[in-house]
Amino acid sequence: MPQSDERIPAREKRPPGGFTRRHFLELIGAGAIGVAAVGSGVLTTEYLSPNVVKEPPTKFKAGMPESYPPGSVTLDKEQKVFIVRAREGYFYALSATCTHLGCIANWKADEGIVACPCHGSKFDREGNVIAGPAPRPLPRYAMSLDDHGQIVIDKSLVVGDEATLKV
Repeated sequence: MPQSDERIPAREKRPPGGFTRRHFLELIGAGAIGVAAVGSGVLTTEYLSPNVVKEPPTKFKAGMPESYPPGSVTLDKEQKVFIVRAREGYFYALSATCTHLGCIANWKADEGIVACPCHGSKFDREGNVIAGPAPRPLPRYAMSLDDHGQIVIDKSLVVGDEATLKV
């Protein structure tokens, strides 16, 4: 028996192009489910991967003592440390992070002070507060010489004002 178009329900008849509204909505639904599945997979992968913070080491080499002239204050921007060589020849290391809100301070050679650009705190070359909202002086870090005569600064060890490195 030959089939006629009369036996196929009207909702399943396909137009000449072969694309019905139902087929279109099925594709949209499947696409939305696919996008949601991919998004869930990406978020799950990000959640399960470790969050590692890359920070510089707390102990680092600052170079040879000869590279710092007497009376100099040198900022190591990467490590956020001032390396101070007194006129008498000894060394000490000061944090360059302001004790007020953590901005990186700058050495003002013409004024002979360490100044914070954020809120105006000022420190003398020893790290003591001389002006501004900073509540504490800049901390000093431990310094030593390695086997090759290079200066080594350990930011994990905060020392007192009397701690210096005599070379």
